[in-house]
Amino acid sequence: MKLHHTLPLARHVRLALLTLMISSITPLPILHAAEKETVLQEYQIPAGPLSQVLSRFAAEAGIMLSANAALADGKSSTGLHGRFTVQQALEILLKGSGLAVEHRGEHRYAIIPQSGKESTLPEVKVTAAANKETAWSPIKGYIAEQSATGTKTDTSVMETPQSVSVVTKDFIQAIGAQSLREGMAYTPGVNVAPYGPDSRYDWIALRGIDAYSPGFYQDGLPWRNAGTFATGRIENYGIERLEILRGPASVLYGQSTAGGLINVVSKRPTATPLKEIQMQLGNYSREQLAGDFSGPLNEDGTVLYRMTGLVRDADLPRQGMKDDRVFIAPSITFLPSDKTSLTVMSQYMNSDGGIFAGALPEQGTLLRTPSGEKLPYKTFVGDRKFNRFEQKQWYVGYLFEHSFNDQWTFRQNARYSEVDLAYWQVFGLGYNQVNPAAPADADNYRYITRQMNGSPDHIKAFTIDNQLQWRIQAGDWQHTLLAGLDYQKVRDRNQFYSGSAPDLDLLAPETAQNIPVGSPDTDSKIKLAQTGFYLQDQIKWGSHWIATLGGRYDDATTENAERIAGTDDRYNDHKLTSRAGLLYLADNGLAPYFSYSESFIPTTTINPQTGKGFKPETGKQYEFGVRYQPPGSKNRYSAAWFELERNNIITYDPNFSPRQTGQMQVRGLELEIQTQPIEHMNLITAYTYTPKVEITASSNPQQIGTPLLATPENTLAVWSDYRFNNGLKVGLGARYNGSTRGNFDSASERIPSYTLWDALVGYDLQHWTLAFNARNLANKEYIANCAVGSCYYGEPRRAMLTATYRW
Repeated sequence: MKLHHTLPLARHVRLALLTLMISSITPLPILHAAEKETVLQEYQIPAGPLSQVLSRFAAEAGIMLSANAALADGKSSTGLHGRFTVQQALEILLKGSGLAVEHRGEHRYAIIPQSGKESTLPEVKVTAAANKETAWSPIKGYIAEQSATGTKTDTSVMETPQSVSVVTKDFIQAIGAQSLREGMAYTPGVNVAPYGPDSRYDWIALRGIDAYSPGFYQDGLPWRNAGTFATGRIENYGIERLEILRGPASVLYGQSTAGGLINVVSKRPTATPLKEIQMQLGNYSREQLAGDFSGPLNEDGTVLYRMTGLVRDADLPRQGMKDDRVFIAPSITFLPSDKTSLTVMSQYMNSDGGIFAGALPEQGTLLRTPSGEKLPYKTFVGDRKFNRFEQKQWYVGYLFEHSFNDQWTFRQNARYSEVDLAYWQVFGLGYNQVNPAAPADADNYRYITRQMNGSPDHIKAFTIDNQLQWRIQAGDWQHTLLAGLDYQKVRDRNQFYSGSAPDLDLLAPETAQNIPVGSPDTDSKIKLAQTGFYLQDQIKWGSHWIATLGGRYDDATTENAERIAGTDDRYNDHKLTSRAGLLYLADNGLAPYFSYSESFIPTTTINPQTGKGFKPETGKQYEFGVRYQPPGSKNRYSAAWFELERNNIITYDPNFSPRQTGQMQVRGLELEIQTQPIEHMNLITAYTYTPKVEITASSNPQQIGTPLLATPENTLAVWSDYRFNNGLKVGLGARYNGSTRGNFDSASERIPSYTLWDALVGYDLQHWTLAFNARNLANKEYIANCAVGSCYYGEPRRAMLTATYRW
């Protein structure tokens, strides 16, 4: 919709009662009303000059205020905190000012003296509102009502027949999440540390399945990798929300894992001016300066801009290795008419760091050594000079939408990206048994054997998604038909190095040694191409029943030219996938549903018996769920029971020969609560019960009945925060992970369960927001996972002070 604007602010700065406190050359936007005046709405507006407070309130409430300039001179307001109607809120804001409010029709109010006599000074009208939430718009608070990740259309979460969670920018900031995976720590079905802390990747698991490859999505487009070390990284400060779709999703997205996918919605240009500077200080020498600026570039608001960026100088928790970053994301939106929009987006990120990751021997972590020793929590077996993860990435793309009329809409989203990675690491293997005849000899557990590997990697990728949407109304029947054609092409030039590294003496560790590199083991040129055509129909009949049906056909090709071995392999896969869901919207706010979905992901492993590539891995899921949203409330309660199956998994027999005989089953229950139980208070709860994660078929009989990836039977995460009327905000979170036996049940004994605590103390001033966050507040030492003789310690405490200035 085209945005209309009032006269430029510079011409009325001496007369306007309500201003947005922006530069004198910026026009004051008109935003259209979003809510009825009688509806209770949550406000958190700090104290300040009366004109500024009223201006912010008008923008959030979606009303038109009119008054003259002289009435606000020298007056201030105590702000507004809580849920109120428009009339109640204005009375509170004007308390003690000698002013009153007069309702003049739908969404229109006037500020007048309490005597009721208006000044004869010229009147200036200021119009502001919060636009109706869409699947891509900013969200105020922690609860999103719309999402497109589950349907690729602007759909209510309540009407989506599959598990989807939306984590808003406000919630990511509240919990002090420094990475994408930390932002999902209070989401059901997500394991944010399957291998402990890892500075290289946002490594997570969804419903017991590794979600590292094929990587995350941003704005509905994949950050595809080729199973190598280079994959697109995402900066938290540049996102508006992150969305987790659990379960197979190939009908909409093509090749993907059976556990689900993560889609990030980027910050986009806004019609309302935004100016923000943010400073952070934290432990491990963290210093970060960030800025976010947005608004109209011309008077009529048909060109909008946004510039988001940061500079970080920090260390990793071990050995003073760097964790530096430069990030900048400029974007611009063109609105030539109320039916057309084009947003051009770009991004550059340079991450310069060491590597904080790696396993330690089970004896010394989960178990004591025979000599009774334990490895300290801060043990580092890498090399602080050799270990490095230096990645540069950039992209340019666009989001285009044109509505021909109320029925037909065309969208085209495209992106070209490049990722350049220099990855080098020394990691530990096991103990060097210097005296095998005496197992209890302490010297047997003094020296760690080590290995190095590295991977210079450069990826070029192009992806485009074309969507044609048709809305049909026929009596009680409504159809939202979506036809899509997407294409992606990836070129990856990858080398891989491996070799031995000097042993490490744990009693006198030398963590800056000369590490020989040698020649590469492999030198590959990999080309991936995928074309997919998909159809979806969201059918609503009456006011209660909604059915979602979808199907897709994919053609995927992989070429791998390996220069050292002199091989040139090509694999071509075709796959049909389907999806179906049925949902009932009850008048009392209940929405039970059932869905079936499928997935596929190609593999590049060669079948030694045929000399050709194996078939794609496939997945399917049945899900029964129910959501509840009380009428008139944004509070939402969700439950989902699912049965998930992976087929055609490649497993290795005892002779390490690959066979496509693997099968895996996952069964579980997920509960999610997003609510404001009392005024000023938020409560987020995520519980996951996973009684079955096991391999049901494998070429290695010892793996049958065990989990491919350790998944606790019970996990629970609860976060709550409360804002006082004086601007003080406090929050506390707890994350519980149940006990496991590690990957493949390979740990010698059960890995203990653990609970981590997170905390927030914040304060809102006139222009400032201050917050202190601590994750793993008690600095608890725990083991995140174990796998075949190795274990991974968990994340240490992180503390951070954030000061944000907005004007």
